[in-house]
Amino acid sequence: MGTKIDGKLIAEKFREEIKAFVLAQKEEGKSSPKLSVIFIGNDGGSLYYVKNTQKLANSLGVECDVHIIKEDASEDSVIDLIEKLNLDKEVNGIMLQIPLPQKFNEGKIISKIDYKKDVDGLTHTNIGRFFSGEKSYVPCTPKGIIELIKSTGLDIAGKRAVVIGRSNIVGKPVAQLLLNENATVTICHSKTKDLKKVCSEADILISAIGRPNFVNKEFVKEGAIVIDVGTTMVEGKLKGDVIFEEVIEKASFVTPVPGGVGAMTTTMLLKNTCEALKGNVY
Repeated sequence: MGTKIDGKLIAEKFREEIKAFVLAQKEEGKSSPKLSVIFIGNDGGSLYYVKNTQKLANSLGVECDVHIIKEDASEDSVIDLIEKLNLDKEVNGIMLQIPLPQKFNEGKIISKIDYKKDVDGLTHTNIGRFFSGEKSYVPCTPKGIIELIKSTGLDIAGKRAVVIGRSNIVGKPVAQLLLNENATVTICHSKTKDLKKVCSEADILISAIGRPNFVNKEFVKEGAIVIDVGTTMVEGKLKGDVIFEEVIEKASFVTPVPGGVGAMTTTMLLKNTCEALKGNVY
């Protein structure tokens, strides 16, 4: 029987660090970190995430403004807002909640964010620097995943890691971070042959495809670490890619959904915002 990786508990350690940093800033008469979030449209799930981000930020002393824009707004008005935030010296980080409504050119809008304030690591500059091994903002979910793996005490170097999913937001960057930790990495996708066999050879298995209850114990090597990034609403309940109750009987460590990766993502976003204020990245 394996152990549940408590993402909330691990995130709390980083949240205490953020609190301490903000308090030190105030005691020295310096400004607090400030994050500006842009939300476009009316997607309930995305709005819930944005509001939770704001609530968490405020509880840690991080200023967080949420700019809610109606779906019928023009693309130019969104770009005007971004350019205003780029010039605002009090704003350290800018987050654009994605995906955007279909009428908006997501790539074009992201490209307008000042890469020095791109705490989500989405601009081409940050992505290019990240994959080139230069200093950059590391995408928040992959950054959180690596911390979850490290929390188990496992030395990642030399381990076989398999990532199911090749998205630009999770799959590719988490594979790069694992490479940076000297793991041997395989990325799987819908065209991968013998998927179960490939996954069952992994010391570290990360699933990020958004297919509820897709990964069962047949995918898992005895004693592996399994990280479930999937989040899908099924009959009003949040479900992950992994059948937790089944897989934990075979794996050494497994993240639950909810309470695993999600708790780390917002925390890493706020940590990046603090790093932006410190000037540790640029």
